[in-house]
Amino acid sequence: MNAMQFLISTLFDLFLMVVLLRFWLQWAKADFYNPMSQFVVKATSFAVKPLRKIIPGFGGLDLASLLLAFFVAAAKISVLMWLIYKSWAIQPVLIQALITVLKEGLNLVFWVLIIRAILSWVSQGYNPIEAVFHQLTEPMLKPIRKILPSLGGLDLSVLVLIIGIQFLQMLLMDLLV
Repeated sequence: MNAMQFLISTLFDLFLMVVLLRFWLQWAKADFYNPMSQFVVKATSFAVKPLRKIIPGFGGLDLASLLLAFFVAAAKISVLMWLIYKSWAIQPVLIQALITVLKEGLNLVFWVLIIRAILSWVSQGYNPIEAVFHQLTEPMLKPIRKILPSLGGLDLSVLVLIIGIQFLQMLLMDLLV
């Protein structure tokens, strides 16, 4: 049973991260002609396009992608609840879905920052994935760089943001428990 829970959770979480990445790409006004952006758009269009007919964007935010993320999280919780408890209740599903979207959003930012940091050490020249990660994370890192003193070429803004994300995740879990 644990193997099935792991597989279901992993599949839903991966798709949820791609949907949240689509929302983030549009919010950050990242290059949608980039190969990685094109993958994200193609992987989620089948579900986002019908929702866009019902839910328009607002203020540059892709609300259809955000709603899809909530639906994916609710479906994950529902399937796992049914698999484990053989029952289903709407209130816990809605609350857990919201928590799951927040948690996966923070995880997504964390992993994009980690990958961006690793790519900055090893890439040699232009890398399209690194370019998109730069577009996604730079709006969050720039204010931190303004506050941190210059350390002779050493950029600690990524580390500060990662610590902040970890703090938010722990705070979120403490508030919910």
